[in-house]
Amino acid sequence: MKTFFIPLRFCSRLLPVLATIAFLLGLGLGLAPAKAIETAAKEAFLVDFETGAVLFEKNADTPMPPSSMSKLMTIFMVFEHLRDGSLSLDDQLPVSVKAWRKGGSKMFVREGDNVTVEDLIHGVIVHSGNDACIVLAEGLAGSEDAFAEAMTLRAHELGLENSFFKNSTGWPDPEHMMTARDLALLAELTIREFPQYYHFYAEKSFQYGKGMKAQPNRNPLLYKPRLKADGLKTGHTEAGGFGITASAEKDGRRLIMVLNGMSSIKERAKESERILEWGFREFNNYNLFTAGETVTQADVWLGAAPTVPLVINQNLIITLPRKARRGMVAKVIYNEPIPAPVTQGDKLARLIITAPDSDPIEIPLYAGAGVARLGSLGRIQAALGYLLWGSLVISEPQGSN
Repeated sequence: MKTFFIPLRFCSRLLPVLATIAFLLGLGLGLAPAKAIETAAKEAFLVDFETGAVLFEKNADTPMPPSSMSKLMTIFMVFEHLRDGSLSLDDQLPVSVKAWRKGGSKMFVREGDNVTVEDLIHGVIVHSGNDACIVLAEGLAGSEDAFAEAMTLRAHELGLENSFFKNSTGWPDPEHMMTARDLALLAELTIREFPQYYHFYAEKSFQYGKGMKAQPNRNPLLYKPRLKADGLKTGHTEAGGFGITASAEKDGRRLIMVLNGMSSIKERAKESERILEWGFREFNNYNLFTAGETVTQADVWLGAAPTVPLVINQNLIITLPRKARRGMVAKVIYNEPIPAPVTQGDKLARLIITAPDSDPIEIPLYAGAGVARLGSLGRIQAALGYLLWGSLVISEPQGSN
């Protein structure tokens, strides 16, 4: 078995990883943080959008009341209907008595009105309108109960295994639950799948109806220019406390954060800003290899070529604590020499990335080309050369078998 260490000066070129897969499997291509952070939030989850690397988590898989953050699922389903053409932004939906009478946060639609889907989306995201949620739910599924059942079914299909919905609004119900990890995944899917609609989450205010005052978005991070936050949703109930699901993009990196269980609006604003800044400050993404790139060459025994390229079949970018960067080591492990014949695409080696105080990352490497086996005469010559000189001598006569 041979271990080959790769100088870090060659590990400097990369494009994004298939982060959705990593996110769904919980296998982000990032190393564990060397230093934790404390938070007043009861539940917390901070993840790198590109790599799926979890930077911080606290009770991330504990079911919790998501409050109005569950409206992310309501809007996700609306976006899906817009994408498949069964709904358009200009469609108008009727306001029922139930929607008009609903308490809590409101868009202030009136019974009997017909409201455009675009206005309702603004009403849900900016105003956190419970009335707008019910109008959408009834318009898409006939009733809010039917829509809540569809929300749960679709959430499980998406991999949100710990999400259960009893309404479209996040109204308190002991069976209406999500986890911080599920909310982060839902945010990631929203950003990735609906770039044409995601801009709604960055709107800072919205005015509905003549003579009505514009209501501000309750996401405090939208008003912090240096963070460059562009979504997503706040929430509050007595049972769940104050929460936020947020995303921000800075210097080409995007982080997704979920916090819940805080005691006040002020604490939510302070904690969300502090933890996002910590994530951007303490971690960075590092480009290593591009899909199809040759990582190294491996010796081949009795082959028509002396070596075979070992290639990576995916783009590889990893998230590391900035302080761990200098101690990062990349090495390739394989059994040497590799016997011919070799078929292109054969799995031949392992690329292992390590860093101080971090879990290792292991990536398979494959044959970048096929290598035929030498004919009988060539094999004899190679074997003799190895016995006499300690190295392979390849001389394959033209037309030999």
